[in-house]
Amino acid sequence: MASKNSTQAEEPQILRMHDLHPAPGAKRDRIRVGRGEGSKGKTSGRGMKGTKARYQVRPGFEGGQLPLYMRLPKLRGFKSPFKQQFQVVNLNRLSELFPDGGEITAEALAEHGAVRSGRPVKVLGEGEAKAAFTLKGVKVSASAKTKIEAAGGSVSQD
Repeated sequence: MASKNSTQAEEPQILRMHDLHPAPGAKRDRIRVGRGEGSKGKTSGRGMKGTKARYQVRPGFEGGQLPLYMRLPKLRGFKSPFKQQFQVVNLNRLSELFPDGGEITAEALAEHGAVRSGRPVKVLGEGEAKAAFTLKGVKVSASAKTKIEAAGGSVSQD
């Protein structure tokens, strides 16, 4: 009769959390540099004399040579955070969108897909005003204003 161990297949070994450990040599103590001769060795891996052997050198220090950040050209000027960027619509586009004329606001232009809503709009004078437009709440250039008024329209700043 065969023994019990030989008839049964060996059970697979299950890996458990308490069995895990780092590979040999993977964990080493940190070298505390510059803490005296007793800590590691005479110069503690910093070499002989010089700035870097005595204390920390600031980032970007190039040994007295003119540093890169001073050699590169600088961006001059000033950008105002309060500058308003207008969305531009020309008169010829207004004539396409509103062939019969009528009242035109920034919301109406946004509905027709000429501009995005929530941002200021300015009408410029490229093209001709083919109908009488009434512009409300929209900035208008001087040339566009004269063309609109010549076509029987009006401009009001609300």
